[in-house]
Order: sequence, then C-alpha cells, then structure tokens
Amino acid sequence: MKSSTLSVGEVAERFGLATHVLRHWESVGLLKPARSGDRRRYDDGDLYRVSVILRAKEAGLSLDGIREMFQKPEAREAVLRRHKEELTRRIAAAQSSLAIIDCALGCEHDDFTQCAHFRAAVTRAG
Repeated sequence: MKSSTLSVGEVAERFGLATHVLRHWESVGLLKPARSGDRRRYDDGDLYRVSVILRAKEAGLSLDGIREMFQKPEAREAVLRRHKEELTRRIAAAQSSLAIIDCALGCEHDDFTQCAHFRAAVTRAG
C-alpha cells in the first residue's frame, strides 16, 4: 500500500523549492508536517498550506504576515487590509511609471526629456 504522504524532498520537487525552504517555514511556524521517526511527512493539508504560502508570497506578503494570519485568525482581516492598501499603492505607482514609459515610447523628439508631453507626464506622476 502506497503512503498518502510525501517526503520533504518530494514536496520540494513538486513546488520547485529547495528543501531548506520547507524546513525554514517549519522553523518559523508556517508548516507542521507529521513525523515518521525523524522524517517529515507532508499530507494534502500541508501541500495546500505550501500553495497558500507561495501565493501569499507572490502577492508580496511577508512570512511574518503569513504566520500572523495562520496563527491569529482574528488578525487575518487587519493583515490583509494593510497589504491590500500597500498593493493598491504599488499598483498606482506602477501604472504611473507605465504612463511615463508609454509617453517616452510615443515621443518623436531626439531627446524625449525635452518634450513638453513627456515633461507633463513626469509632472503628473509626481
């Protein structure tokens, strides 16, 4: 009968991670895999949690923020609201930068920094 759990190496390979990353996440309280002797064994719940950690990191959450959400359900909304505000700010900044780049790409001047339209775009960007 095949075990329904995976080793640390199998999980690392599945997610494209180094094994030390999973061990670190365990050491900081993000993962709690079962043990078989001295070996870590990851079940479906652990795999889902690894996926959540990866998605949260992709969204820019820190490991501390992720841990806070996992360990303190009452803090989850505050953590997510703070992060949403930060993402909203970063998206606005990126859109402003994109507008400046689009303006420079559309400029026909030899020195686009002398273009009135480009200067206006930079001024609008703040």
